[in-house]
Amino acid sequence: MSLAFRRFFILLIPVAFVCYLVSCNTKKSTCVVLDVAQKPFEKLSDYNFFAGVMNELKPNARVIAYDLNTPLFTDYAQKARFIYMPDGKTIEYDTTKVLQLPVGACLIKNFYYQNDFREKAGSPKRIMETRLLVHRAEGWDALDYVWNDEQTEAMLEDAGDIKKVSWTHYDGTKREADYFIPNKNQCKGCHWNNSTSITPIGPKVRNLNRDFVYDGVSENQLTHMAKMGVLKNAPALPTQTPKLATWSDSVNYSVNDRARAYLEVNCGHCHNPKGPAYTSGLHLNLENANLQNLGFCKAPVAAGKGTGNRLYDIIPGHPDKSIMTYRMASVEPGIKMPELGRGLVHQEGLDLITRWIAEMKPEDCKVN
Repeated sequence: MSLAFRRFFILLIPVAFVCYLVSCNTKKSTCVVLDVAQKPFEKLSDYNFFAGVMNELKPNARVIAYDLNTPLFTDYAQKARFIYMPDGKTIEYDTTKVLQLPVGACLIKNFYYQNDFREKAGSPKRIMETRLLVHRAEGWDALDYVWNDEQTEAMLEDAGDIKKVSWTHYDGTKREADYFIPNKNQCKGCHWNNSTSITPIGPKVRNLNRDFVYDGVSENQLTHMAKMGVLKNAPALPTQTPKLATWSDSVNYSVNDRARAYLEVNCGHCHNPKGPAYTSGLHLNLENANLQNLGFCKAPVAAGKGTGNRLYDIIPGHPDKSIMTYRMASVEPGIKMPELGRGLVHQEGLDLITRWIAEMKPEDCKVN
């Protein structure tokens, strides 16, 4: 290689690199920017998770939209969920725990209120916040970006906030609420893994086993991820995969299955043997089959005024005497359950758990 050619080649390297950056910048609609070794961006737009107008929440390349069979209730907020997967990384199919996303991945959850819940998706909405769970080399990092009133940008916020929100509900009534945006420590309060680190909650195989519309075509989410090469070793057919009941679907699922799904998602991330509420002995995760741990005639360990002077978490056949329904029906701090994430009573969820307890047989209760 001649000296002149070597000099030309050395000069060409930085030029090529600059051309790559320009190309990525000029094609910004296809480039996600996330370096988990660097500090978080102050603006959500800098990650470029969404193509075009950001508040339309149209995912960029390698940003995968998904939904859950049974979601967490957050004062009737609707959610648009996405997983960002770095190029060349994969997820191993596993039915025993939350999917183990690789370092470099990010879970993106947008909380919004459609102006009128009766209208179809895509109608005017107000996005309140976008929560990120970023998988760094040292573990998961929870970040919260709060949207401005103009719906043009969301800024990183660690301290939390309260915002007024109003909407037209499914029944046509006008509703409003104080929407609570959690601070960073409150995020850790739910995404808690055996007192050592934070972890994702929702994306379990059984809760992801459902259809979603991708580019106008309905397809099972797990099948879609497998076709993309993102999910490894998944069964060929969705029917071979466990499926969590949809809590609101009274046609295809029993009251028991719906209630257990509701409790799993809304309560089970804390009330399980490794969760923040493990000392209560009340285990509401789906895997628990012990009736007393599920609350059947189980006296509370330390609920204080949260008992409402009731004796047991659940008294079969008597929701009006059960602590569980009492706490679900309250919005008072120190009584309400869940403690975080809601300032309103989820009436539809309360109705389901009330019916579940009412249909139980008294003989299911055995006091030890």
